[in-house]
Amino acid sequence: MDVYVIGMAVHDPADRIADKRLEEMVFDTARAALDDAGVARAELDHVTIAACDELDGRSISSMLMAAPAGAYLKDEMKVTDSGLTGLCLAAMRAGSGVFHLGLISSWNKSSIAPVEEVMKSRCDPFFVGPVGLNMAITDGLFAQSVSDAYGIKEDDVNRAVIEGYRRAHRNPRGMQRQVPPDYEIANSPHLAAPLRKGHQAPITDGAVSMVLASGEWVAEHPQCQPLARIAGIGWRNESYSLNQERLAGLEGFRNSLDDALNMAGLLDASELDLIELDCQTGYHELAFKAALGDEVPEFVSPSGGTFAQNPYFCTGMTNAAEAILQVNGLAGPVQVQGAQIAAAHGSHGFAQQGNVAVVFEGV
Repeated sequence: MDVYVIGMAVHDPADRIADKRLEEMVFDTARAALDDAGVARAELDHVTIAACDELDGRSISSMLMAAPAGAYLKDEMKVTDSGLTGLCLAAMRAGSGVFHLGLISSWNKSSIAPVEEVMKSRCDPFFVGPVGLNMAITDGLFAQSVSDAYGIKEDDVNRAVIEGYRRAHRNPRGMQRQVPPDYEIANSPHLAAPLRKGHQAPITDGAVSMVLASGEWVAEHPQCQPLARIAGIGWRNESYSLNQERLAGLEGFRNSLDDALNMAGLLDASELDLIELDCQTGYHELAFKAALGDEVPEFVSPSGGTFAQNPYFCTGMTNAAEAILQVNGLAGPVQVQGAQIAAAHGSHGFAQQGNVAVVFEGV
């Protein structure tokens, strides 16, 4: 793709951002991304919003959020699947030849509308709704399925979680939580066996904005110094079914990543310097690695991933931001030396029904 990220901003994460309204949090992040790119909002020819009405705690939230997201009197589109899906849409718009300079804004103030309560409302009301299905239960079914399919043991999951916290503790852009002792995770209560509370990544508030430009725009503005080229994108949605074949097959994950890698001209994931995965639990990281097999890059979620920060709807966008920092050599204490090409992964839906992947190349 001939599309570039020329500026970005990530709002400081918190369990609850209490000193700002949602509008203020989004405005500050969008404004910071434009400043980072060195462009004025008046120069934009399109804006893409990636947000969820239910998680925003208001119906048709873009009626209130478009202006702070930078879209006042601009051509605007919105996606509600995930933040990284919005990045793919924004990249396609910038690469269409119709638009050339755009802003993508995504956010999630999970403290306003708890994710589990929202997920309950998304169940089929006749078949699974009466069972009380929620995200934890579907992740428990996922954990059961991948444990059987890949021989994942609970001790392995406990270690993966601790290692995730260790990487996250080094990341100055994350929550820098203390690394919990093994016994604290191993003895945490079961949510949906074998999934324990300690296996879950804590959900946070957060926001991400990026400025994208077409290759034509970059060529016409030689003073612009792109942060990264978007080399490939891919996304797949799987069946709504929660049977073992779908849960353990991980076809959506593999196929979305393969689509992005193929567009980027890469043979497989082993050619990546690193990948930032959206792993809502320790089971997810081990399952994704198992699905990649011999193709697993040397570095997986060096930022700490969801254990650094996890603004659920836009976690894929925080992964993208971390990947961009890596290919610029600006990731600080979690920098992978010599990183030139990195991938970001995002997911959405029950038990990762939808998967999105984006490959970034250093410029």
